Amino acid sequence: MTVHAPKKARPARRASLRVAVDIGGTFTDGLAVIMPGGRIWVAKCLTTPDDPGEAVSTVIADLLRQVARAARPGSAPPEAQEVVHGTTLVTNTLIERKGARTALLTTSGIGDALDIGREWRYDLYDLDLQLPEPLVPRDRRIEVAGRMDAVGAEVQPMSDAAIARAIRSLATLKVEAVAVCLLHGYLDDAHERRLAAALRARLPGLAVSLSSSVAREIGEYERMSTTVANAYVQPLVARYLDQLQGRIGTLAPASSLKIMVSSGGFTSGAAAAETPIMLLESGPAAGVLSALNTARANGIDAILAFDMGGTTAKACVAVGGEPLIAHSFECARVHRFKRGSGLPILIPSIDLIEIGAGGGSIAHVNAMGLLNVGPESAGAVPGPACYQRGGRAATVTDADLVLGYLNPDNFLGGEMKLSVAEAEAALARVARPLRLTSDQVARGIVGIVNENMASAARIHIAEKGHDPRAFTLVATGGAGPLHAVEVARLLRIPRVLATIAAGAGSCLGLLAAPARVDRAWSSPALLSDTDWASAARVMQELRDDAQSELDSAGVPAGSIAWSIGAQMRYLGQGHSVPVSIPYRRLDASAAPVVRRAFEAHYRRLYGALVPGALPQVITWRLTGRAPMQRHRFRWGDTRADTGTAATAGAARGRRRIFLPVRGKYVEVPVFERYALAPGSTLAGPLILEERESTLVVPMAAEVAILPDYTVSVTIREFE
Repeated sequence: MTVHAPKKARPARRASLRVAVDIGGTFTDGLAVIMPGGRIWVAKCLTTPDDPGEAVSTVIADLLRQVARAARPGSAPPEAQEVVHGTTLVTNTLIERKGARTALLTTSGIGDALDIGREWRYDLYDLDLQLPEPLVPRDRRIEVAGRMDAVGAEVQPMSDAAIARAIRSLATLKVEAVAVCLLHGYLDDAHERRLAAALRARLPGLAVSLSSSVAREIGEYERMSTTVANAYVQPLVARYLDQLQGRIGTLAPASSLKIMVSSGGFTSGAAAAETPIMLLESGPAAGVLSALNTARANGIDAILAFDMGGTTAKACVAVGGEPLIAHSFECARVHRFKRGSGLPILIPSIDLIEIGAGGGSIAHVNAMGLLNVGPESAGAVPGPACYQRGGRAATVTDADLVLGYLNPDNFLGGEMKLSVAEAEAALARVARPLRLTSDQVARGIVGIVNENMASAARIHIAEKGHDPRAFTLVATGGAGPLHAVEVARLLRIPRVLATIAAGAGSCLGLLAAPARVDRAWSSPALLSDTDWASAARVMQELRDDAQSELDSAGVPAGSIAWSIGAQMRYLGQGHSVPVSIPYRRLDASAAPVVRRAFEAHYRRLYGALVPGALPQVITWRLTGRAPMQRHRFRWGDTRADTGTAATAGAARGRRRIFLPVRGKYVEVPVFERYALAPGSTLAGPLILEERESTLVVPMAAEVAILPDYTVSVTIREFE
C-alpha cells in the first residue's frame, strides 16, 4: 500500500484593493474592488471644476470608509494597492482655452501652417465660417533655420547660432511651454533633439514637447497641431498629477497611480505627464471597456456601447470583443457635430463618436425660433435647475424629472433632493416664447435628444458597414440607462443591457483596462522599395521606448503581446487603410505577409483589388497590450441583499411617466434594481432605480436580471 503525504494547503491569496476614479463634467465617480472575489463599492460626488483633485480625494476617502466598514470585526481592511484614473482635464483645458502660455519653434517658412491648416471648409455655404483659433498665436511662433527633406536627408544644417537666436527670442516671450515641430521631423529627429537639449540647458523648467516624441507621423499640419496641444496642456497636467499623487499618498500610501489613455489602456503617471494629449478621451474610452466586459461575460459579440453622462453622450461600435482604434480625430470643435471645425489630433484612440447631449445640456430657443438642446452644459456648477444650486437654465435632467423618469427623493440614494418646482420653472422660461406648456417642452427636449442620438448612432453603425438590428446596446453613465431603451427602439436595436453599477460604468472600464502602449513612425515608401534594415532598426527603437513606459507603470514584460500595424494604400490614392500582423522581425520576408494582410483588408472594405496597383506603406505602427481579461463584479455593500423573502422582487411603488410610443402618461411599477434576484423577469413598461442611475423602460418589453446583475431588456413594442 502506497502512503501519500498529505498535500500542503495553499496559502490564502491576500486580498488586493484597487480603486478607479473618473472625473466627468458634472459628477466624479469612484469605484473600489477587492480581488479576488470582485466585490465592489461605489462613490459619487459633484465635480469640483476649480480644483478637480478635491472631488477625487472626496471620492477615494468615501470608498476607503465603505471598504473599512465592510471588513470583518477585528480584521484590518485591505490597503489600496492601485488607483486607476480617467479625467476630462485635457479635453476641458483645450475647449476652455485655459492651458499654459505656449510658444512654437518650427522650420523657417512654415510658421503659418497652424493658420493655413488644410484650407478645407467644413460648411461650404456658411459665409461667416468660423475656424478654431490656433493655440499658439503668430507672435509666439519662432522660425529656425535648418531643414530636412522628405526622405530625411539634411538639406540645410541647423547651426549653433540659429539655435541661440531662437532661444533668445523665446526667452523674451515668458512662456511656460514650447512645442518643437520641424519639417519632416518624423523621418529624422536630429534637429529636434538638438533644439530640445539646448532648451533644457538654457531655459530649465520650461516644458518641452517634440513632435518626434508626441506624433511621429506624416502630415505637417496635424503633427504640429498635436504637438502644440500637448505642450499647451503639459504644465497644467503635470501639476495636477503631482498634486494628485500627493493627495493619494495621504489617503492610500501603498498605492501606485495609473492613468487611463484614449486607446483603452493605462500608463504610468510619469508617462501621462510627459504626453498628456494621450489622455484626451480617457473617460469615454473607459465606458467602452466597461460595455465590452459586460458583453463578453454574457456571450455577446456585436455591441453599440452607449455612454451618456452629464455633459455629452458617446457611442462606439465593437464587433468580436474589440473596439476599433482611430489614429486621428478632432477636439475643441467650433461646432460640436461638424467635422473639420476642430483641432486635429494624431493619437491612437478608441473610435468613439459624440452622438448627443448629456443630462446637463441646456435647452434653448435658437435664432429660427425652434427648440434646441446643447451644446452648452450647466456642468456641475451651477448644474441643472432641479439641483437647487443656482442654475436657472432648463436641461435634459430637468425634462427627465418633469416627465417622471427620475425620483426627486431618491437621486444619489436620497443624498441629493431634486426640485420639480425649479425644473418646471426653468422649462416654463423656455416654453413661453414657444407658446407651449412646460410639459410639452419637456417632451420636446427628451424627444430631440433621443432622436439626435439615434440618428448619429445610425450613421456611425452604417459607416462601419453594419446593420443596427444585429447589435445589442450596452448602456453606461449616469444618464445612459435613462435614455438607452428609447434610443435602441428608435434604432430598432432589439436588446439593451445595463451593466452593474451603470452610473459609474466608466470606473468599471478603468478597472478592466489592460496596460497598453502605442508607437508610430511614418516613412512613406512602396512596399517593394522598403528599406527593411532601417525599418527593423526603428521598430526595435520604438519597442525599447515602449517597454520603458511599461516598466514605469510596473507592468511585467512577459505579460505584453506585441503587434505590428501599418497604414497602407495603393500608390496614388489619398486614403489609407489599417493593417495588423503579429510581431515579427521586419525584413524582406515580411513583405508578402504585409501584402496579404493589406489585400485581405482592402478586399473586405471595397470588394476587389486594384489591378496592377502598387501597395505603399505610409506609417508603421507598434502596439503592446496586456491580454483583455473578463472581470466579474458583485456588490460589496448590502444593496443586493435588501429584499426579504416576502418583498424581494415586489414593486416599491408606482409612478406616472410619459411613454413616447403611446404619446401619453401611464402609471408604471417602480422596482429597486438590486432587490431583484438574478433570474427574475418582469414586463415593461417599468422603472428600475438604484443609487447612481435609473433604468427607464417606456414600452412593452421583457426585462430579465442576468447572473452578473446586468439587466437585459428585450424590446417588444417598436411602433
